[in-house]
Amino acid sequence: MADILPELTAMKSKQHTRPLSRRLPLKPMLLLLPAALLFALFQLAPMLWVIINSFVYEDAWSFGNFTEIFSSPFYIQSFENTLWISGVSAVGGLILAALFAASLQHVPPRPRRWLIAFTNMTGNFSGVPLAFAFIIILGVNGAITLQLKAWGVIEDFNLYSAAGLMLIYLYFQIPLGILLLYPAFDALKPEWEDAAKTMGAGRPAYWRYVALPVLSPALLGTFIILFANAAGAYASTYALTTGNYNMVTIRIASLVSGDLFLEPNMAAALSVLLMVILGFITVVYHWLLKRSYHAKC
Repeated sequence: MADILPELTAMKSKQHTRPLSRRLPLKPMLLLLPAALLFALFQLAPMLWVIINSFVYEDAWSFGNFTEIFSSPFYIQSFENTLWISGVSAVGGLILAALFAASLQHVPPRPRRWLIAFTNMTGNFSGVPLAFAFIIILGVNGAITLQLKAWGVIEDFNLYSAAGLMLIYLYFQIPLGILLLYPAFDALKPEWEDAAKTMGAGRPAYWRYVALPVLSPALLGTFIILFANAAGAYASTYALTTGNYNMVTIRIASLVSGDLFLEPNMAAALSVLLMVILGFITVVYHWLLKRSYHAKC
């Protein structure tokens, strides 16, 4: 018995020392160090700079920038335009992307891969080249515009208005929504629909009680991403309207790079308000996610 006790104590000491080595994964931490450094330099540091400088007004700490924003109809209009274009384009892009992603499930594998590759390519086509392409096709003297006018389909179409902006936003929203929703629709099993039919449920009942509850987290998450993608869009809007349409991103850029109206602190305050709006929408998304199908299972 006396000979076994030292061995037991040694085994216990080894058991206590092993978790300590697991608690300190030095190699993974060192591998994550460059990514953490880049995240701190290019994400946290600019965000902190924006938040701090948003409270600097006429070389003093105050809420003057925010007071001026909320008392200015011009800035209020920029937020209204940004919110309604982002919301409508996010909803429209989500609906069309969901229909396209659902249709892809019935396409043979080879054409499906081609369509996904084409969607990925169009999703990366944005900014100034996208605006230039729309001007050539749907501008005042665009090829399709002139042809539709010759056929008498349209009489007056202005690409440089809110309707034209909505077309551009939908163009780059739909491919992104398809790429985000395709894996979720691919996770729907055909056996679920067969089981629903066996129990007497029709196709509308299957989508209402089975498919949509399963897809709700992906749909809500895609809506948030599409909304944030539209709210932060700048290059396409500026290239199409040359900064004449009042959007928050246009106002931020003009306050940062303008020669006559250089007000970086006001631009920081606008950026903070835009971050607050997107953060509020994200919080609502997580609250809805907790009440969804996956949270109840």
